[in-house]
Amino acid sequence: MKTASLTAALVLCAASSHLAAEDKAPAPPSAATVTTLFDGTSLNGWEIRKGEEKWWKLQDGMITGGSLTEMVPYNSFISTKKRYANFELHLKIRLSKEGEGEGFMNSGVQLRSIRVKDSSEMSGFQVDAGIKYWGTLYDESRRNKQLAGPIDAAKIALAAKDWDWNDYKIRCEGPRIRSWINGVPAVDYTETDPKIPQEGYIGLQIHQGGKAIAQFKDIQIRELPATPGAPKWDKEPTADH
Repeated sequence: MKTASLTAALVLCAASSHLAAEDKAPAPPSAATVTTLFDGTSLNGWEIRKGEEKWWKLQDGMITGGSLTEMVPYNSFISTKKRYANFELHLKIRLSKEGEGEGFMNSGVQLRSIRVKDSSEMSGFQVDAGIKYWGTLYDESRRNKQLAGPIDAAKIALAAKDWDWNDYKIRCEGPRIRSWINGVPAVDYTETDPKIPQEGYIGLQIHQGGKAIAQFKDIQIRELPATPGAPKWDKEPTADH
């Protein structure tokens, strides 16, 4: 009886430890496995769509999108030139404004996305950033809807900093997408549509309709083993899908 009780206790302890680990943000990637996507000195490895150069620049060691003096007329993105499937992404993001700001001040990080043909848009998953949108996952220019809200909205409201730097950690593995904001679990979403691509570009957004800038720095990625047979983008989508 004592042996059985001890065994049961050990099993429960192990299960509890596993659940606790699931809730914690992944540790920063080690130097041996990390790739720096933005080093603060150049935009090498990034693409700005022709005609949108005025909305994106390298400034003070940061990728900066948007404007404090002019309304951004459309959603604009800067994206990686390389596609990624399974990965753990770490970056810092900040939204800035002058005074009270103006219009819709919002940003986000595109995951497993692709450029939309003859459009400024990117299509794919977006981990959102901004007031009322911290800790949400949106399907940009595809299903055009919020896919998941914060795991705990109250905790995210306390953790997210509206006009200061926020540390984002995003993990994509198979159909599952998770994110953390300043170490607090934000999104835990599992895609159920087997046709949705599990690879694509990473993009940074400045949303249309606002006078604000989105700033990004310390962008690092650790690639994870690919999922065998996972769906991929087979063509560039059009604006009318």
